[in-house]
Amino acid sequence: MSTLPPLSLYIHIPWCVRKCPYCDFNSHAVKGEIPEADYVSALLADLKLEQAGAQGRKIDTIFIGGGTPSLFTSDAIAQILEGADQIIPFTSNIEITMEANPGTFEQERFAGYLKAGVNRLSVGVQSFNAQHLQALGRIHSGEEAKKAISAARELGFPHLNIDLMHGLPEQTEEQALNDLETALNLGPDHLSWYQLTIEPNTEFYTKPPIIPQDETLWDIQQAGQQLLANNGFQQYEVSAYAKGKSARAQHNLNYWQFGDYIGIGAGAHGKLSFPEQDLILRRWKQRSPKAYLQSINPLGGEQEISQTDRPFEFMMNALRLVDGVEESVFQERSLLNLCSINTALANSRKAGLLDPHRLQATPQGQLFLNDLLEMFIAE
Repeated sequence: MSTLPPLSLYIHIPWCVRKCPYCDFNSHAVKGEIPEADYVSALLADLKLEQAGAQGRKIDTIFIGGGTPSLFTSDAIAQILEGADQIIPFTSNIEITMEANPGTFEQERFAGYLKAGVNRLSVGVQSFNAQHLQALGRIHSGEEAKKAISAARELGFPHLNIDLMHGLPEQTEEQALNDLETALNLGPDHLSWYQLTIEPNTEFYTKPPIIPQDETLWDIQQAGQQLLANNGFQQYEVSAYAKGKSARAQHNLNYWQFGDYIGIGAGAHGKLSFPEQDLILRRWKQRSPKAYLQSINPLGGEQEISQTDRPFEFMMNALRLVDGVEESVFQERSLLNLCSINTALANSRKAGLLDPHRLQATPQGQLFLNDLLEMFIAE
């Protein structure tokens, strides 16, 4: 009998105060009062419809993302988590992550989130620089961000992540490193440090800002990684850095290791494996919050990941990890034999892009990750 992968839960809360110009997530600026109670009920009804997909597994990790989840009261978050545990039980050592904005309004709720069961807070700072915060459309100040992170530390959240961007409009290397140093001085145990990318269907896509030249972006990346390493942060994924293995984001690791996850909420995505049927499904919910709330069944659609597409889908996740994964994980999670990708393995190893013994990008492969991944696209 095939082994099922670990199971995670993603909860999407789609509202935010203002849509940022770089954001391509399913987020909607608040107009009037948020229908908090109705949305909590809809989320739990959604999870009940997904219950069979758990196939007897407990939930190992939860991520509450958005939008801005911290617009919801701590009582609402508690109701969601208590209700979810009754539908699909949680493991005893579950990791529960919640995204939060650093505004004063949200800070007042931090204690309530901790009491509700959130044990990993991810604070969306992006920058501490007033000029860059304005360019990004952020509504908090650098000082508010510092106070929010200090407040979270004092409350005793077991894990604290800071979301930080670089390569911002007209940003210099010095400014990027100042942001990083400020974040490090605040004492998080995890940093998500990633380069701004211009995505379709965003304001930045239609009105592109002036971003640093490639040479500057490379210098920022190199200097920043050295600074993080000097402060005890190990890079374990393309844009994730942790102070020791225990601080790594377990929810995101499950994504990258091609684990299973249920997605509930407007526009949420999920992936479920059914080994006995040689079936892996991607599922997604209706994007419009209004439509989601009014639907008896909020499912937007589902699509099978074909055997042909599975190698690329698997590698696109696993090779983001600095350490990659054991070869056995490919067979367990893709439901394919390793020999089905022998040609791609041989070619990528001959090119010096893949480790000879693991599914792990070499240092050269990390630099040319897209080239490496293309080798696993079926012709």
